[in-house]
Amino acid sequence: MAKRGVVIVAGGSGSRMQSALPKQFLMLGGEPIVARTINTFAEALPGAEIVVVLPEEHIAMWKNLAARFDVAVHKCVAGGAERFHSVKAGIAALSDDVTSIMVHDGVRALITKKLIIRTALAVEDNDAVIPVVDVVDSYRRVEGDDSYIVPRSELRIVQTPQIFKAQLLRDAYNVAFSPAFTDDASVVEAFGGHITLVEGERTNIKITTPEDITLAESFLNLLK
Repeated sequence: MAKRGVVIVAGGSGSRMQSALPKQFLMLGGEPIVARTINTFAEALPGAEIVVVLPEEHIAMWKNLAARFDVAVHKCVAGGAERFHSVKAGIAALSDDVTSIMVHDGVRALITKKLIIRTALAVEDNDAVIPVVDVVDSYRRVEGDDSYIVPRSELRIVQTPQIFKAQLLRDAYNVAFSPAFTDDASVVEAFGGHITLVEGERTNIKITTPEDITLAESFLNLLK
């Protein structure tokens, strides 16, 4: 039977949120943002092994906060200097027998069980799967003093969770860090993996600013 691993990356200081409390610990719908994220994965993937990666200085704070809420079973590990290093630490903390690994931004707390399951099923027939949504704004590529329109049909907005066959992701992360690695798909692609796209969700926003909290609270009402 397939055993799934989940790495939830919950770094961040809260500076853009203008808060003394790390953004992943702020309240959303009556519970900490990262608690909502953890619980949604636990409900969508019963039996999955969940690892939460936090800055080392935030682990004790999180354990104290989590004890006040009903948070699904998970393991906490310390992250690194870059997201790449944090994900690598999360992967290393998973059991050797997981067959697929899903990586998710902890502050994408509006992730739905439907999207988690959709990506989890898609990796059964593919090596690497990521959710995307269509671009609605216009974009221009800047080259010196000139700029050029970029056709929206050629672009997609990338989200998480990103899911991979476990051995592929472990092998891909067994390389030195590069600034070109912007997400897990970019690491796997550099290793030679093929990335399959599935439909994401517009409500699956990354909560990083005070405006995002307001928007997320509105989305919560829509998702009920």
